[in-house]
Amino acid sequence: MSRILVTGGFGRSGRWIVDRLASSGHEVLCVDQSITFVDHPAVDAREADLTDRGDVFDLVTEFDPDDVVHWGAIPHPLNHAGGHVFENNTISAYNVLDAAGRVGADVVAASSESAYGFAFAEETPLPDRLPIDETHPLRPEDPYGTSKVVGEEIAEMVVRRDGISVASIRPSWIQYPGEYQCRDGDPSETGAGNCWSYVDIRDIVDSVVAALEADIEGHEPFLIAAADNWAAEPTVDLVEAWFGEVPDECDLTGQEAAMSSAKAQSMLDWEPTHSWREAAAEDVDGPSIVQGEGSEQ
Repeated sequence: MSRILVTGGFGRSGRWIVDRLASSGHEVLCVDQSITFVDHPAVDAREADLTDRGDVFDLVTEFDPDDVVHWGAIPHPLNHAGGHVFENNTISAYNVLDAAGRVGADVVAASSESAYGFAFAEETPLPDRLPIDETHPLRPEDPYGTSKVVGEEIAEMVVRRDGISVASIRPSWIQYPGEYQCRDGDPSETGAGNCWSYVDIRDIVDSVVAALEADIEGHEPFLIAAADNWAAEPTVDLVEAWFGEVPDECDLTGQEAAMSSAKAQSMLDWEPTHSWREAAAEDVDGPSIVQGEGSEQ
């Protein structure tokens, strides 16, 4: 089993990742902005500000991980000044990926669907084509989405310099069993920012594990989304009703998600297994290993 350093492991989604990795027999070190309660012999914790280059390098070289899961970040641009979001996320990404490269650790990093520029845009742009995949242009207008684009460029730099692999996970809107916030909205009034896409946290965890286990060369981004939209309507109808048109290049059928995870299915042997139809009202125990508050992602 591997030694895996996880940043942001005490955040809401990070806890699910730590729980899975520790339960699978890996030795896990959580690095977060605040120490919280950990109840597992395979999980240790260190408090650190990821924007502090010295602290990050010290912790990474001391633990000497086989792999790094970089999941610590400010998760959207709404609760902080824009410059703070951008600086925190980009400097943290640089520090963590730079240190990982120097010790030869492969990385799975949290990017975001926001890198495309649909979410948080002043006026949501019509996608160039549907479904959206990893080759779609990245045109963010906000500091969060832009920080994720920069984070992926940092991954490219480290890969060129150090020869490690980096998988950038671009999650759609993460939902939790029994708490599907996406279903609270009216699709005629909201949802265009990610084309009515979503993803269950358990599918995100599966994608992280699959990326850790895959034989990846260089840097590869992976868009991770559920197979269907959350609105229970044909996706093309939703797009046309909102934008007044659909892209000339459109290959969607029924309620198929507008964000394609085909690359992850092909390269990572991963596919989404959860839908809002069951999960929105599902009663599932959350992570038991890590409890408390930490960095969100």
